[in-house]
Amino acid sequence: MAPPFPPAPAPESMLFRHRQLTPTANVRVSPICLGAMNFGDADKARLGECNKETSFEILDTFKGLGGNFIDTANGYQAGQSETWLGEWMKSRDCRDEMVLATKYSSPYQKHHPGKSNRTLEATELNLLYVHWWDYATNIPELMTSLNDLVSSGKVNYLGVSDTPAWVIAKANQYARDHGLRQFVVHQGLWNAAKRDFERDIVPMCKDEGMGLIPWGTLAQGRFQTEATFKEREKNNPGRQGKPSVLEKRMSKVLESIAASKNTNITSIAMIYIMQKAPYVFPLVGGRKVEHLKGNVEALKLVLTDEDMTKIDRASRFDPGFPHIFLSGSQFGEDQNTEHEIPDGSKDVWLTQVLGTFDWVESSKPIIPSEQK
Repeated sequence: MAPPFPPAPAPESMLFRHRQLTPTANVRVSPICLGAMNFGDADKARLGECNKETSFEILDTFKGLGGNFIDTANGYQAGQSETWLGEWMKSRDCRDEMVLATKYSSPYQKHHPGKSNRTLEATELNLLYVHWWDYATNIPELMTSLNDLVSSGKVNYLGVSDTPAWVIAKANQYARDHGLRQFVVHQGLWNAAKRDFERDIVPMCKDEGMGLIPWGTLAQGRFQTEATFKEREKNNPGRQGKPSVLEKRMSKVLESIAASKNTNITSIAMIYIMQKAPYVFPLVGGRKVEHLKGNVEALKLVLTDEDMTKIDRASRFDPGFPHIFLSGSQFGEDQNTEHEIPDGSKDVWLTQVLGTFDWVESSKPIIPSEQK
């Protein structure tokens, strides 16, 4: 007997393969999040610019390929980004199809979530971020106020951006203790050359059941060939500055791996981060449709353990204490150095000397070759 309902049609692109945002947020989103910070020209000296026609073309392409996860903020392009997104969703009658994330920023202007609702022409925001930690607001006041927004129906889920792990852990614990809504995602800087995110934020998010929305995954275009470096330094489009020695060294490694897979450097850079942890949704921007299409094609790639190790070593990332002590990596080759930041009891050398134990594996990132 056939099932009463037919199965969903086969996905036309990898972007149609939606994923659960986090264990604590049962909403399905596309595997990459489209960043809308570029959309506008009101703050082009600092953020670059992208005119409305091109912005709408990028949004149409993203939606057409299966994308439904979009990120903005009330301060981007002095509010133009939110305004244009609202106009685009209204003109396409697609608000209900999108998972929309925005942020409220510091009070240099009278921005607030209610204004974002109106600007985006949305009765509710799917995800609202605290844009950054100001070291002034107290946690009880913050979490109580955010919970009021959820209770009022203006916001579905809460996120936090550019904030220390200890603040987030403390805030979520306060929320649990008082029956309030917790942060479900963290957004911050993370790429192959900048891996500080991995010290405390990634382990904290795994423990809290939070998703990871890394920005700067492609290093704002600074992972490039030497010829492209010189051209970009000459023209300096957008916010791109002079590449560092580390970024140039990393580019050589990424280029080598990209050549072996017949793809480009940025594709390898994006997939590297997606294979570092579960529930990772890279935030990608850009001002050209072809850049977006390239990011979507990259979702088919799979990096081997050897590829991942090459990139890890090129970054020369120092996890620092206590991670290198607990993993045993500070003691050299005689100790376990597979995980410089322990991913559980199995990676703690002081536990290993007590006996032989079998441990349940922690959750892993989704690998395209394992999808059916």
